[in-house]
Amino acid sequence: MSGPVVTALGGGHGLAATLTALRFVTDEVTAVVTVADDGGSSGRLRDEFGVLPPGDLRMALAALCADTEWGHTWRDVLQHRFAGDGPLGGHALGNLLIVALWELHEDPVAGLDLVGRLLQARGRVLPMAAVPLVIEADVSGLSADGSLATVRGQAEVAVTPGTVEEVRLVPAAPPAYPESVAAIRSADWVVLGPGSWFTSVMTHLLVPELREALEVSRARRLLVLNLDPGSGETAGFDAVRLLRSFAGLAPGLRLDAVLADPAAVEDEAALAAAAERLGAELHVVPVSRRAARGEHDPLRYAAALRDILYSPRPPR
Repeated sequence: MSGPVVTALGGGHGLAATLTALRFVTDEVTAVVTVADDGGSSGRLRDEFGVLPPGDLRMALAALCADTEWGHTWRDVLQHRFAGDGPLGGHALGNLLIVALWELHEDPVAGLDLVGRLLQARGRVLPMAAVPLVIEADVSGLSADGSLATVRGQAEVAVTPGTVEEVRLVPAAPPAYPESVAAIRSADWVVLGPGSWFTSVMTHLLVPELREALEVSRARRLLVLNLDPGSGETAGFDAVRLLRSFAGLAPGLRLDAVLADPAAVEDEAALAAAAERLGAELHVVPVSRRAARGEHDPLRYAAALRDILYSPRPPR
């Protein structure tokens, strides 16, 4: 099939949905995955072994598995989560496998590539940064005096009842893997989102080497908005406000396209104007399941991506 060279940025279920759809569109896919998760199995392994949190990396690898009995079997093995209250309770087997490979190989990327070979993955998965990251957010609406509160940790920011005003990473300027920078620089398209806005999507813009690569890359840039812009850590946001926050975090970064599901758009004219201010064309196309509006339909999402990613580059 081949197709355009695509690098997808994000984490969690949002990135997995994008990768699942991209498998129908191109064979040239690289995922650059956030490494700030500090909850659940990933958080426990991160604390105990001092490693990158493996959960989002595992999910991305599973999404790229070969569409064969072999690929599906090993995908299900990686995604299997142990039950019970014992030491293994709550751990995904794939997380344990990835950490084991990291103990055997000095380079975490080599370990991820081995899991990719096991899955016969149609693409590659890379970490966003070379060290585990901590997310800090300044949040309004939590204190009676109106002052901003600092919320620390991906798991806490993701569920804060306040309004996230600003996010930052600790360390503030983490090193990126050369392979991740090269994947952005050499892509035809870079896809950001969907996903947890501040803790999965926008975090990539806070890694200096990745942000610079995004700014200078010849790649065109597509931002995919969430099916429900006003849920979770962006409670109260609409799609226009998401674009405003993007512009605030990365004022020097231009976009080429913005994709939104019709159910996520309250004012299409206002959203188109906000996209145009970022240099982007707005595409309002159904990408959710008909019977479950909060979930992406892989085929509808793939069709929307195909129409955008295969479009001719406009003349300069």
